[in-house]
Amino acid sequence: MEAVLELPILALTAEPAEASARTPHPAPPLPHPPAAGAWIQAPLPTLNDTLTAAPPGLQPAAPSRILSHCDSLSSGPVQANNHHRWPKPPSTLPLPTSPFLRQGGTQLATSWIQTIYYGLTIRAGDPKPAPGSPRHASHRRVIHILVVAAYLAYTIYEADYELRLASDFYADLGLAPGAPDRDVKTRFRRLAALHHPDKAGSTGGDDGTSSTARFIHLKLASDTLLHAARRFAYERFGPDVVAWQKCVTVRDFVSRGVLSGVLPHYAVAAATIYVLGLLGYMDFGKFYRWLILISLCVFEVHAVTRPSFPRFLTVINALVTRLSVRPPYLPFQFIQLARKLTITTYIALSQIGPLLVEHTQQRQRAAQDDERALQQALQRLEVVTNQLNADTERLMDMEIAPFKGDSEAVGNLQGKMREWLVQNTIRADPMVRDALGTSFRKRRIDAPSGARGNR
Repeated sequence: MEAVLELPILALTAEPAEASARTPHPAPPLPHPPAAGAWIQAPLPTLNDTLTAAPPGLQPAAPSRILSHCDSLSSGPVQANNHHRWPKPPSTLPLPTSPFLRQGGTQLATSWIQTIYYGLTIRAGDPKPAPGSPRHASHRRVIHILVVAAYLAYTIYEADYELRLASDFYADLGLAPGAPDRDVKTRFRRLAALHHPDKAGSTGGDDGTSSTARFIHLKLASDTLLHAARRFAYERFGPDVVAWQKCVTVRDFVSRGVLSGVLPHYAVAAATIYVLGLLGYMDFGKFYRWLILISLCVFEVHAVTRPSFPRFLTVINALVTRLSVRPPYLPFQFIQLARKLTITTYIALSQIGPLLVEHTQQRQRAAQDDERALQQALQRLEVVTNQLNADTERLMDMEIAPFKGDSEAVGNLQGKMREWLVQNTIRADPMVRDALGTSFRKRRIDAPSGARGNR
């Protein structure tokens, strides 16, 4: 997938003067899809073949811009599936060295989104947060977390899409999981009548080959589902059980699957986490990494050894069938999705976990700084208040200094101050003045015209 996305950069470096002199190079015809069980031995183009095959007039870009993953695609044969589909590109499930996360794709996306965010939320002419400021760093951290989370959510959707694209024996026969043997036989007879080689052999060509491959696949699906032990093993270990010819009973299949598939997988995963921990990697969330790995191992062993589907899977299937059109998961499909979800969770712990911790710590530090500033402001206010009280007491002492020791002068002063308080405080109050005015009006109701006084 990555090679297809990177090859068009050759055309971007063509010289305009020679663009009109180029002659079109017709694309080679696509080969016919391979037959069922056939192996494609022709390797895909390598990096050097891609660079030397550029048409005249084009200047190939630097080899460093073309991912070295192109060479890895050409190693090993690709087996055609029994559906007669063209082989799918390699999965883009995010590993710890995902190109998007490793090559700064998240940082570039974060910068673009932050620029767009400031353009939408800040009015023209208003200052934007300067790069390096706490506000700018906080916004960038939150946007980066959202970008990584969105990318990881997309990888989960992509993993589920690949599971649906791969199909299963039940979906190939058009049956629901757990269908009885009678329905399997009936459905196989109907499909065999449509895809039987004798019926399609008269036409010849690719249609006959496709019908033969389809018939063989349907026959394999029917035989697997009609065999009780093989059906049990298929639902829990997937299509790999078809190659386990020496297994006959359920015990044989479970022993083979657990000892050769489940336990080695988790042994390698545990050793990898331990070694990376010793080297200083995956330090963040180490407890949760081990907890997730052990929980998934216990769930997988429980799912492949129980006679019925796990209750958790039954609940998930009920929700999936009710909220979407996706068929219910088989145990081996859910286990594959859970393994990929575990890898995604590990990436989230490595990429998002430290950012969340830093964001939370910054908020705590900001809250502590605000509280410290408030305490300092209260202390300064208390100091100013004490100074004002001291100045007020000193002024009062200066004002009453001439009256100290003279009781008659002090008594006269107290009377004057009492009268001043009554005149300027009590009588000046609007409510008191209204009350006095009302009282005076009541007293003068019966007074003759021209009378003076309060009576």
